[in-house]
Amino acid sequence: MFSRTWQRLSSVVLGVLTVPTALAEWDGNMTRGVTEVSQSIFELHMLIFWICVWIGVAVFGVMFYSIFKHRKSKGAVASKFHESLSLEILWTAIPTVILIAMAVPATSTLIKMYDTTNADVDIKITGHQWKWQYDYLGEDVGFFSNLSTTKDEIYNRTEKGENYLEEVDKHVVVPTGQKIRFLITSNDVIHAWWVPDIAVKKDAIPGYINESWALIPEGEEGLYRGKCAELCGIQHGFMPIVLEAVTADEYQVWLGDQRAGKVAEAAAALGDFSFDDLMTEGAEVYVRNCAACHGSEGQGMGSVFPALAGSPIAINDMAGHIDILINGKPGTAMQSFSAQLTDVEIAAVITYERNAWGNDTGEMATPQMIIDAKK
Repeated sequence: MFSRTWQRLSSVVLGVLTVPTALAEWDGNMTRGVTEVSQSIFELHMLIFWICVWIGVAVFGVMFYSIFKHRKSKGAVASKFHESLSLEILWTAIPTVILIAMAVPATSTLIKMYDTTNADVDIKITGHQWKWQYDYLGEDVGFFSNLSTTKDEIYNRTEKGENYLEEVDKHVVVPTGQKIRFLITSNDVIHAWWVPDIAVKKDAIPGYINESWALIPEGEEGLYRGKCAELCGIQHGFMPIVLEAVTADEYQVWLGDQRAGKVAEAAAALGDFSFDDLMTEGAEVYVRNCAACHGSEGQGMGSVFPALAGSPIAINDMAGHIDILINGKPGTAMQSFSAQLTDVEIAAVITYERNAWGNDTGEMATPQMIIDAKK
């Protein structure tokens, strides 16, 4: 029995040691990161870790030595004393010195972490159930970032992609070599914006603004992935973060493209759209933004997320349907989509909801109707 157990254990150990992919996936330490602050945090972590290791070795070493050296079988007799001033001074002085040695680098690192002054770029981050909103302050650029993993992948109808649950439709783009200040808040419940590679992890709390910052060195351009680190509801795992670091020149080009895109969207809303165009666009918008709550077939999810199939608002009340998409419904989980979707997208999804799943009203909402309702 004993030899069989050792054989099984040896097989497991040998299997792990001979499978490189298994070792590659096993990362037991924290992320070193690419910023100066993230590396300072990593070095501080390792310093404290080894201090704790040596304290453990020393304490348990003394314990095991004492147990072995002064065991009863050798005739050892325990000493009897009430107190020792020298010993009390010693076991007070040594931890004090250790704590001071730990506090000096820790304080220096904390001061760096909380110094958000003299930022070159200010980005306001707002958590929503379940997506992130980014506003580049002073740049007239803002957008929502949504999970782009398909429902087919999530529900195992197709093979999962390389970045399963880690890819979004729009990246938050930042320049390298410049200090970026993040202003983090929430529109509903507590979220947490966390990107390990830049050592930023801050709670997004409704009614409060938390600050953090990062400076990604030049030459470290690339994608850095993160996620919501606070349990925020049923789709907590569906709101990843993708931060794209680019050169300063590329960043300016990107800002220009974002502004031009905004102008193009406004112009597009004044164009003519057929019923079929809006239905096709509306189906895509619904899957991306509405299906998680109202169901893939408009069937709803209990009393919290009502059905749209056969719903009075989706069959009869066009004005109410437009209003609830633009302004949301206070006191419920229905949020405003005025800033999240373009006028064309709102018109398209309303058209789709009024004609899908047997609703068949034949009615079409136009982008101009959305523009007029927003005035």
